[in-house]
Amino acid sequence: MALRRMSRLEGLRANSSQFSLMGEPFRILGGSIHYFRVPRAYWRDRLLKMKACGLNTLTTYVPWNLHEPERGTFIFQDQLDVRAYVSLAAELGLWVILRPGPYICAEWELGGLPSWLLQDKHMQLRTTYPGFVEAVSLYFDKLVSVIKPLMFEEGGPVIAVQVENEYGSYAKDDQYMPFIKHCLQSRGINELLLTSDNWEGLRYGAMEGVLKTINLQRLSFGAIQHLADMQPQKPLMVMEYWSGWFDVWGEHHHVFHAEDMLAVVREILDRGVSINLYMFHGGTSFGFMNGALDFGTYKPQVTSYDYDAPLSEAGDCTTKYLLLRNLFSHYHSEPLPEVPHLQERRAYNPVAIQQHLSLWDSLLLTEKPFRSERPVNMENLPANSNHGQSYGYTLYEASIASGGALNSQNNIRDRALVFVDRQCIGSLDYKTQELALPEVKGERTLSLLVENCGRVNYGKALDEQRKGIVGDILLNQIPLRGFTIFCLDMKPAFMKRLTNAGQWKSDLRSASVPGFFQACLYVEGAPRDTFVRLHDWGKGSVFVNGQNLGRYWSIGPQHFLYLPGPWLRSGENQIIVFEEQKPGDKMHFAENADHGKTIDVYKLPFCTLL
Repeated sequence: MALRRMSRLEGLRANSSQFSLMGEPFRILGGSIHYFRVPRAYWRDRLLKMKACGLNTLTTYVPWNLHEPERGTFIFQDQLDVRAYVSLAAELGLWVILRPGPYICAEWELGGLPSWLLQDKHMQLRTTYPGFVEAVSLYFDKLVSVIKPLMFEEGGPVIAVQVENEYGSYAKDDQYMPFIKHCLQSRGINELLLTSDNWEGLRYGAMEGVLKTINLQRLSFGAIQHLADMQPQKPLMVMEYWSGWFDVWGEHHHVFHAEDMLAVVREILDRGVSINLYMFHGGTSFGFMNGALDFGTYKPQVTSYDYDAPLSEAGDCTTKYLLLRNLFSHYHSEPLPEVPHLQERRAYNPVAIQQHLSLWDSLLLTEKPFRSERPVNMENLPANSNHGQSYGYTLYEASIASGGALNSQNNIRDRALVFVDRQCIGSLDYKTQELALPEVKGERTLSLLVENCGRVNYGKALDEQRKGIVGDILLNQIPLRGFTIFCLDMKPAFMKRLTNAGQWKSDLRSASVPGFFQACLYVEGAPRDTFVRLHDWGKGSVFVNGQNLGRYWSIGPQHFLYLPGPWLRSGENQIIVFEEQKPGDKMHFAENADHGKTIDVYKLPFCTLL
C-alpha cells in the first residue's frame, strides 16, 4: 500500500457494530512499535515482521519530549523522522493509528511531556492551565504540519488518531479532553478520533464523535461488555492488549506466558473485537528515557523495554510470535508473507578497560557551574541556554565546618551519593533521608551527586516530578547555603569533549569512583548486534561511539544493555562507562539477553495492572 490519493474514498468509520474502511467491513489487527525505541536502521525489519505475523495496522506514540527537547526547538529528522516511519509502514502495506499525546505514558520519561514545562512552579500538566495550553498549542502547530500529509484523506495510511491517552484514570479537568480534540480538528485532522482507557478509566465522560476503546490484559469484570453497553452499535476495540509487562529496578523480570496470552487474544477475536497488541515489539528506552511508577513508593523502570513482547528487544520472533502468526493467518484469505531472517548477533571478545577519568576531573568539561544561595532543581538551572537540565546527574557542592546529622527532608530527587572532600560516605534517597557526617576540622566541601532516575509516567504524581534538590538540606537542623551546581546531563557535546580530554589516566590502580572508564572494541567485518554484560559493575550508564545505551544497576533485574549493530562500525569502537560505585576491569558481551529471575504477571493482583 504505497502512499496514494484516497481522498475520494471513505476512511475508517465507526457507524455500526463493525468498523468499515473504504466502505468495506474492516477488523483492526494491530500492534505497537515505537519508532523512538528502535534504531532507524531496523524500522523496516521490525515492520516486515509485523506484516508477516498477520497484522494489518501499526500503532505508535509520538514523544513530545524528544521532538521539542527545548522550548521552541523542534526535531523531526533522523531517528525522530515520524513521517518517514509512517510512510515506510504504508509502503509495506500497513495502516497506521497515531497516538500523538501530548501525554503518552508508555513507561517513558514524564509520559513524554518535556521537563521544561516544570520550570513554571505553578504548572498543572494535562489540564487547561494557561501555561500548558500555550505549550501544547505551539507544539501541535508544528506536529500537525508534519503528520497531516500522512492522513488517509491526504492519501496516507493514518486511519485514526488517538485523543490524549488514558485520561479517564487522571481526569481532573472536564475541559481538557475537548481542548485536545479541538487541537487536532482545528488543525485539519479529520480521521476517526479515539480515546484509550483501562476498565476503571472508562467512567470518564464521552465526547461526541470520539470512539472509546479499552486497555486490558485479562477478560475480567466483563470489561468488553461494559464497553459495549457504553457505546451501543459501535465497534469494539482493545486498543492496548498487554502482551507482557515492564520491569522496575530491584524486582524480577515480568513474563506473560504465551499460552495464557493466546487464549485471551483468541477469545477477543472470536467475539469480533478489534485488537492492538501493546507491545508487539517493545524495543529499548535508550539513554535516560525510562519512566517510573509512584503509587506511594517511587520505582524507576529499567532501560530494556523488551516487555516479553512477541518480538524481543533485539527483534527475535518468540514463541508468542509464532503462535500469533498461526492464529492471525486464519483472518487472511491469502498466505502470510515469509518471516524475515533473524538479525545475526555476535558475542564479541571481552575488552579491557584502558583509561579512566574521575568525576571531579570531568567537571572542567561541563558548562560553567551555577552559584546559588539555595538549592535549585534541575529544570530551573540556567543550563542549556536557560532551558534547564532535563536528564542525567546534577552535582551540588557547599562548604561545611562541622560534621553531624545531614537530613534531606525528602528533597532529593531521586538518589544522591554524598561526599565530604570527595570521599563517599553514603547515599540518600526516598528511603534513606539522614546520614551521619564525620566530624571535620576547618572548612570542608560537601558534595551531593543527584541522579534523576526517571520521571513518573503515570498517575497523580505527574506534577511533582522536578528533579535534583527541590528544597532545603539540613545539617544539624540548619539549612545549607552557598551552593555551586554542575550540570552533568551527559549530552553528546559533553561526551565529545570528554572523549578528546587530555586528563585520561592509564594507571587503573589510581581509578576512583564515580568516574568514567574507557575501552575499545575492535570489530572485524560487518558489525552485528550484541548485548553488553554488566554483572561485574555497580551502577551507571554505557556510551558506545557517543550513543547512550542506557542505565545498568547491580540490583537487577537487568544486567545487560542491548547494543545494536548499526551503532557499531568496522574497526575501532569507543566504549565509555560512567560508573558510580564499583567498576569492573573488562567489558563482556553476549549473543542473548539474560533476564534473570522472572515473575508471571498472570499471578499478580489484577489491581497492579490497572
